[in-house]
Amino acid sequence: MTSAIGREIGTVFVPVRDIEAARDWYRGLLGLEPGGEILFGHLHVVPMRAGSGLVLDSRDFAGPHDNKPVFHFNTSDIHAARAQVLALGAQSVGPVTDGVFFTFKDPDGNLTMVADVPPAPRS
Repeated sequence: MTSAIGREIGTVFVPVRDIEAARDWYRGLLGLEPGGEILFGHLHVVPMRAGSGLVLDSRDFAGPHDNKPVFHFNTSDIHAARAQVLALGAQSVGPVTDGVFFTFKDPDGNLTMVADVPPAPRS
């Protein structure tokens, strides 16, 4: 069966209160310089190397994703990644679980994950 919808995630939207503060926080988290364009007064597209895009969106902020992460960042050094998140002052940083992932909350309370997992097979 064919589909007009591709089997890939295009972009993940993260709700934020303050687009400028969130832009700079996420850019710092990912080792990017602060600043960057704000689109339409409420969007910032965080430049990613590959895979899905990441868009911060402050329009009509109704609260964070706080029950279960809706995405994870990849890492090849889970302990260094956790130390970096702690150094940034992230909220509710959990322990490394099963040796492969941990969760934390960004400044807006969005539950986020970092994981050292192999990429999913492509088919």
